Amino acid sequence: MFWALDAWQSVRDFILLGGPVMVPIGWTILIMWVLIVERLLFFRSGLRQLGEQIRRDWEARAERRSWNARAIREARISEFSQEANRALPMIQTLVALCPLLGLLGTVTGMVMVFDVMAIAGTGNARSMAAGVSQATIPTMAGMVGALSGVFLATLLTRRVDKEVELLEDALTMDH
Repeated sequence: MFWALDAWQSVRDFILLGGPVMVPIGWTILIMWVLIVERLLFFRSGLRQLGEQIRRDWEARAERRSWNARAIREARISEFSQEANRALPMIQTLVALCPLLGLLGTVTGMVMVFDVMAIAGTGNARSMAAGVSQATIPTMAGMVGALSGVFLATLLTRRVDKEVELLEDALTMDH
């Protein structure tokens, strides 16, 4: 139990050190990761089941060569692709938002440094240090969130493309 309290205090101190922009950065990263985990879990169960159901329905069709059959095939592939891609645009948007929020933190931290310089002059390094940390920590947090998200968003996108291609290959137009 004490490890959880220590971890919470460390996270709280990190957020306070980075300034007020750290809260939106943290929420953005949290939401992004919840969506990524949801997609990973969906790919393990729901997407596989949907693909198998579409394959079974297609194999049960007596006729697969007409224009109507081709349209049904394309509609089912499109349905599968939409389900597979459902949260990916939101994940990609959150990935792009992370460094922008980090940049906002940089700007607000530098404004704080300039305010301290205007009031106390350049001789008070301790006063300027808080603003410098508020300028650098959000940038780092935004970049770390974006890098982790870019990697997994790319993996998810490739997986979707592969699964859609496998379904297209499985729904043959014979008979």
